[in-house]
Amino acid sequence: MNYSDFLNMVPEATLTLALILVFCADFALNKSEQKHRLLSCLTGVLLLLQLLPCAMAAPAEAFGGLYVAGPAVQAMKLILTGGALIVLVMAQPWLEKPEVCRWEGEFYMLLISTLLGMYVMMSSGHFLLFFLGLEMASVPMACMVAMDKLKKQSAEAAAKYILTATFSSGVMLYGISFLYAATGTLYFADMADQFGYIMSAQWLPALSIMGLVFFFSGLGFKISLVPFHFWTADTYQGAPTPVTGYLSVVSKGAATLTLAIILMKVLEPLVFYWEMLLYIVICLTITIGNLFAIRQKELKRFMAFSSISQAGYIMLAVVGNSSTGIAALMYYVLIYVAANMAVFTVINVVEHRGAQRKGIGNTDMANLDGFYQTNPKLAFLMTLALFSLAGIPPFAGMFSKFFVFMAAAEQGSFAAYFVVFIALINTVVSLYYYLLIVKAMYIKPTDEPLPTFRSDAATKLALALCTAGVALFGICSCLYGWLNSVAAI
Repeated sequence: MNYSDFLNMVPEATLTLALILVFCADFALNKSEQKHRLLSCLTGVLLLLQLLPCAMAAPAEAFGGLYVAGPAVQAMKLILTGGALIVLVMAQPWLEKPEVCRWEGEFYMLLISTLLGMYVMMSSGHFLLFFLGLEMASVPMACMVAMDKLKKQSAEAAAKYILTATFSSGVMLYGISFLYAATGTLYFADMADQFGYIMSAQWLPALSIMGLVFFFSGLGFKISLVPFHFWTADTYQGAPTPVTGYLSVVSKGAATLTLAIILMKVLEPLVFYWEMLLYIVICLTITIGNLFAIRQKELKRFMAFSSISQAGYIMLAVVGNSSTGIAALMYYVLIYVAANMAVFTVINVVEHRGAQRKGIGNTDMANLDGFYQTNPKLAFLMTLALFSLAGIPPFAGMFSKFFVFMAAAEQGSFAAYFVVFIALINTVVSLYYYLLIVKAMYIKPTDEPLPTFRSDAATKLALALCTAGVALFGICSCLYGWLNSVAAI
């Protein structure tokens, strides 16, 4: 082993250093009255500085192909770090609560740990490192879901998350073992070569097909693809709202890019088999996510089914099996981070600043009835974010959907066109249920709307960042051009 290879892992090395610094600061500031302010500022500055190595990191390889970070992976690390920074900012009102503030240091360390796991997962060139990165992200995430220790729902959500994560990991390992049995290697590059040789000989063992199906199923749990989505709504509802936002955007972005890389780079010779599987799963995911979202009366469950549908749109970019699809995927995740985090920031404000009404939970959709009358600015910002999620022009969400549709249509087959057609129809359905929230805020009458309240500085900053992304990312065409230029995997 050449330990100088660690120097090629610059983003991972700097993030590990940030984790150590936060751990030491939490220990040193344990009895300080200014612990909350100092620790939150330190973590925020470290995540902000982390954007530099992510932006400047060149494509790298280490440990004989065990670690491989192409341009697309380095770009996605930048996007996900920005999303984690927004989560950190929007979580401040929740972390100030007396029953939560004592665990503030743990929250920051878990946040950085999950982000580090996502870095490793996306940069893997070997299934062993991929699995280690996946678990590095999943286990701390379960701890974050359970952070509201005084709430029964939070413990229940964490139990469901860790049980499904364990089951999906077992299914995935089962699939990887089949792939290993069929090729004799776990290195991505070597496995792709072996599958290419097998397909050229026109002989494909059943182990390969079984491995593909089990692996896809296991990672489908992480992305909330139908029919592997059953844990999503309960976990999203029970988790603290900032953690729900983190689960819905940052975690999903890392998993979708990793799945795209493995399908397009490692299992590309098997494209005939996984392409049809992908078509079916995308149609089911988008349609079922939309139909179930219409029925929801609780905001976080509503956003859970919305995120299931959005996962289908993200995976639509993989259909084209090209660098254009990778660029469209990264662009979609970028816009999705901005729009979805804006919605969750408003939900977080309503949950912690709004008044508790008899018989209505803090995150029930009924709390937004007449919201525009008392909090017009928050209602307007949430409307912009919902319009972006629905793909209404001129917001950035419309451009992100256009690019994934274009990437899928490039495949050129009748099946690809049919999937795009189904996705277009579902876009109209999604517009309907997103407008249900807009209707509640602007039109639905109520005698007791939420009182007027002022947002704290952290919430204003998070909303400003997200709204700027929703409004500007679609206009800045150079952004998609840059992502297209670094789309090589």
